[in-house]
Amino acid sequence: MSDAAANAATAAPLRVLCIGDIFGKPGRDIVKRRLPELVEREALDLVIANGENAAGGVGITSDLAKELLATDIAMITGGNHSWRHREVLPYYDKEPRLLRPLNFPDAPGHGYGLCETRGGVKVGVINVMGRVYMEPLPSPFAAVDGAIEALSGETKIIIVDLHAEATSEKRAMGWYLDGRVSALFGTHTHVPTADEEILPAGTGYITDIGMTGPYNSVIGMKKEPVLERFLTLRPSAFAVGKGDVRLCGVIFDIDPESGKTVAIERVDVREGDAA
Repeated sequence: MSDAAANAATAAPLRVLCIGDIFGKPGRDIVKRRLPELVEREALDLVIANGENAAGGVGITSDLAKELLATDIAMITGGNHSWRHREVLPYYDKEPRLLRPLNFPDAPGHGYGLCETRGGVKVGVINVMGRVYMEPLPSPFAAVDGAIEALSGETKIIIVDLHAEATSEKRAMGWYLDGRVSALFGTHTHVPTADEEILPAGTGYITDIGMTGPYNSVIGMKKEPVLERFLTLRPSAFAVGKGDVRLCGVIFDIDPESGKTVAIERVDVREGDAA
């Protein structure tokens, strides 16, 4: 290979797919069915997925984490339901590819870590949770500062999953981290937003990457019991919805030399789409 060709190969952007909250069996199934073709078609180098709704829409288990990590997913992030199934707690300490929100105090496992692309490039991943309309956790801003400091000695490419309710908090974090991380994507609301952009200092940003699961639902759950609760204010048993299953997320193209995002594209793969 000539020097020019070698330089061109080195400069090729890394393609990182971030998958929105995988919801129940429909979400897990569409990942297993459609992710391999997506990796091939889009020439993806790395896949990160939020898995905190993988178990019946609430939480994740060690078996389901193993199931998802057996696909092309390199790192699983979490959120407010990370602790719902107690049997998974010891697994957080055993499996560095399963993250939980960094700013939970005295929690098992890790809130950030390193993974590698298919070509062996190290990528830092940070999982942090917002506080607005959520648990009164320690500051996600301070938590991210420490994680960036720890990871920056290992890699220029750092990606943040901010699991948060409020658009304002996600947007504020985007501005706070612009130029300090490669990309920030929001999770938790299960509704994909159309505000993907590259911020002025090179950080790719989107407020929420949506849900991977059944959209014929109320954010993943069957409509009828949710409507009953809204209409009567009485408890009703929720169950995972069915139909209109989608794999949603975003692809960041990241320059491996600078660690900056150079392109960003939303992903919406639907059950009936042609391969």
